[in-house]
Amino acid sequence: MPPGADPETRAWASAAVRRFASATNLLVAARRFRIVGGDPRDTAALRSLLTGLGAREALPHEPVDQLWCAGSPEDSTPVIEREADRPRGATLVVVDAGRHLPAVDEDAFGPVAIARPGVLGVPMTSDDVFLVSTGRDPEDDPAAEARLRWARRSMPVSRAVAAELRDGGLLRGTRIGVAMFLEPKTAVLSLLLRDAGAEVVVYAHADETDDAVADALRAAGLTVYASSTASLPEQRALALAMLDTRPHILLDDGSHVIRLAHQERPDLVPTMLGAAEETTSGLRPLRTMAARGELGIPVVAVNDARTKTFFDNRYGTGQSTVFAVLDLLDRLPSGTHRVLPGGTAVVAGFGHVGEGVALVLTALGLRVTVAETDPVRALQALFAGYAVAPLAEAVQDADLVMSATGVADTIDLRALRSCADGTVVAVAGGVDHEVALDDARAAGAERVPVGPKAERLVFPGTDGGPIVLDDGGCINITAAEGNPIEIMDLSFAAQLGAVRMLLERGDELDRAVVPIDPAVDEATARAALAAFGAPAAPPGLLAEHPADREPDVRTRRFGDPS
Repeated sequence: MPPGADPETRAWASAAVRRFASATNLLVAARRFRIVGGDPRDTAALRSLLTGLGAREALPHEPVDQLWCAGSPEDSTPVIEREADRPRGATLVVVDAGRHLPAVDEDAFGPVAIARPGVLGVPMTSDDVFLVSTGRDPEDDPAAEARLRWARRSMPVSRAVAAELRDGGLLRGTRIGVAMFLEPKTAVLSLLLRDAGAEVVVYAHADETDDAVADALRAAGLTVYASSTASLPEQRALALAMLDTRPHILLDDGSHVIRLAHQERPDLVPTMLGAAEETTSGLRPLRTMAARGELGIPVVAVNDARTKTFFDNRYGTGQSTVFAVLDLLDRLPSGTHRVLPGGTAVVAGFGHVGEGVALVLTALGLRVTVAETDPVRALQALFAGYAVAPLAEAVQDADLVMSATGVADTIDLRALRSCADGTVVAVAGGVDHEVALDDARAAGAERVPVGPKAERLVFPGTDGGPIVLDDGGCINITAAEGNPIEIMDLSFAAQLGAVRMLLERGDELDRAVVPIDPAVDEATARAALAAFGAPAAPPGLLAEHPADREPDVRTRRFGDPS
């Protein structure tokens, strides 16, 4: 944000963008935007935040994806009407970002209809124009079917890949187990697989289950083994029941179900074509199993696909985890925590997730220090403009600490003890015990609730301590709706590409963690470029060598070699 922006303006811009993201579950990065009206100081702060998050202000002649209205309805209405004239299927989200009064007259566009909680459609104007108010709370309604429809319209890449699978008939007779965070985007993936010819069974952990979405899938005819109230033994029973349907392919997030199959259903493993794994933390134990000769199926490393890790891990997780943290903090009583605009933050880990978290925190105006044990990544963080320090030292002055490693005990007992009273601790990684809460309890720390999904750790002999969010769980899953839809569209397109790999040549693949076919990455990226309105260069090298002539690799630096 602009250095001169006052704290109240920074807080307003942050809240407006987070309200938009929460209402729509859409991405900020890579989108073209235009701001209409508003106080120049407000629009400067909003523009700085949007561009800091990776959005691009559209040129006067360009169409936009997001129209941020910050002035009066008189300013906004003619611009909305002009931008509504667009090709069918090209979504326009109009954001009412009026700071003090509404900037959009919803009645000016005819009757409105709820597209999903917090988003209004204006069908009399266009089927592709939607209104979002950043100053109004969304409707308190799970609206699962509406959220599924909304997610599906923003997943063009996955839809295209699934259509190819359907047209090729590859999935007929194949049973696929989907074991992921059960929310609208995963539900769309499951339905796309079903529509492409597969039999689909779904499992999800209790803290990763949206019951309304699970019910919507059941109503659509899918078998779902998931409940948000299931105990740990019940979750195990549900996962085993899914495995007992004998899926040919597993799509996993964290590799928990892949490992459970090897541990508890070893007779199933030889009958499977393979699996695909979505996360960094899930691939680590699978690679260990492969090195020991214990992995009985090929597992496609979807996480390592460039169209996954460069975007999902960085832009998706960065936006969704930081926004989820700040949204939770907004619900805590004033004075409970230290996090304020212009404050300090520590990011533990500087892989792709850490990069994204640091980028978003910086865009929001926080000063970021990176704690990274890998010296090369620490150097990379330094070159990116961040301070670098050991974790136990860095947290002493931090207002916010976010773990982005996917490694257990990253925020260890020493780091927790070093945090100041009111420092907020949250997890953007993906494993259990990334915050050493068991060690804290063993050291006598008391967990005192301070608000929804927030507890203060009070160690013996102290009056206060750090505030841990949502039991140290991966915050964008346990306290929000996961990564933005467009990001998961890329990741799920890669998952579908992995399914094609396993169907076409699963018998030929090693019983190991195998890389995804580079052609999957390229096809996914080209489809995504088209969806984002950017032309892609034609396949091949920028300057093609004549096909009928061998490349001449002799040097000419010292004269004509002939």
